[in-house]
Amino acid sequence: MKGQRIRANSLRSQANPNDQPITISKSPMSPPEMDAGLWSKLPQELLERILSFLPLKNFMNLRSTCKHFKSLLFSPSFISKHSSSSSFSSFLLLSHPQCYNHFAFYDSALGAWRNFALSLSALLPCAAGQASLLSTSNGLLCFSLSNSFLVFNLLTKSSRVIGFPAYPFAFELFSLVSTPVGYSLFMVSSGSRTKNTFVYDSKVQFWRKFNGFKPILSDNYHHQAVYYKGSLYFVTPEPFSVACFVLESGKWERPNTELPRELMFVRLVSDGGDGKLYLIGGVGRNGISRSMKLWELGEGMNWVEVESLPEMMCRKLMSVCFHNYEHLYCFWHRGFICVCCYTWPEVLYFKVSRRTWHWLPKCPSLPDKWSCGFRWFSFVPELYASV
Repeated sequence: MKGQRIRANSLRSQANPNDQPITISKSPMSPPEMDAGLWSKLPQELLERILSFLPLKNFMNLRSTCKHFKSLLFSPSFISKHSSSSSFSSFLLLSHPQCYNHFAFYDSALGAWRNFALSLSALLPCAAGQASLLSTSNGLLCFSLSNSFLVFNLLTKSSRVIGFPAYPFAFELFSLVSTPVGYSLFMVSSGSRTKNTFVYDSKVQFWRKFNGFKPILSDNYHHQAVYYKGSLYFVTPEPFSVACFVLESGKWERPNTELPRELMFVRLVSDGGDGKLYLIGGVGRNGISRSMKLWELGEGMNWVEVESLPEMMCRKLMSVCFHNYEHLYCFWHRGFICVCCYTWPEVLYFKVSRRTWHWLPKCPSLPDKWSCGFRWFSFVPELYASV
């Protein structure tokens, strides 16, 4: 062992006669330059695979570099990775007539208001000064123009203008229904004795007209139809009942379901597609609601009570609408059932998974002088929602 140490010291002395520690300088390694022709030689499948690992936001910026990259956005491998809406935040969108064509966003995933606002006139000059947001569905927004509708995908900035089915044309009970295979525009004509139903089908890009409008529905434009298992569901005025319109056949039907008793107002909410149908109603007497309850449509078309609104929250809600229940409207948003009032800037929502009620904080950018006209919408960006 001693001889080995002497031999090692001798070798070090020969390598470094001054017996100074050797310092090896480390220069940062610069990445090798990529051959510009290499990308063109990659197999198509490999190129799509590499780009599919990019964050969606980065790829949306990259696609503007060439037509080929832009075409990859709709390749099967890319769609399979990014077709889920979970890649994006979801928002509650607030509009008000005093802030024309500008919309505030509440990020429901972060639980906070975003510091940006959508300016429609900047994105769509054709809609400047005359567009009114009517409905949203699965990443699509639908606006009413002077003589047409505008369907718009905010994420891809693609749009389509759809002319009214007739001129002049007045309508009510408008609804946008978007599915993975297309979308439909539903409305009932107004302003004449005969009320016809009109449905626009994006797959054929054609209006269909249906006669024989029989159910008597509310003409309050705050209320929209609820899409559930291929049909649009409505609530008739007192005596309350449920009516539905089958989109495929164009027929009106009355489901054989009995509503709970002593209801002062009724709203329907669906979690979308073939999921669940909920009923929200105020319970009381003599036109005054003393409580608000939530039911779910169960087997045998029976309504099963799910939850009641806590008393203090119920008092606040009833004082907000001043017992004018026509101001109340409801919609579904990513596991939330939202209850809104046309005259109040806050939103009451029920978190279905936890069965808890909450108030959404007021938008900090809203002026205090705004007293009515608050319209809330569910907006879930969807990359592949085609217009």
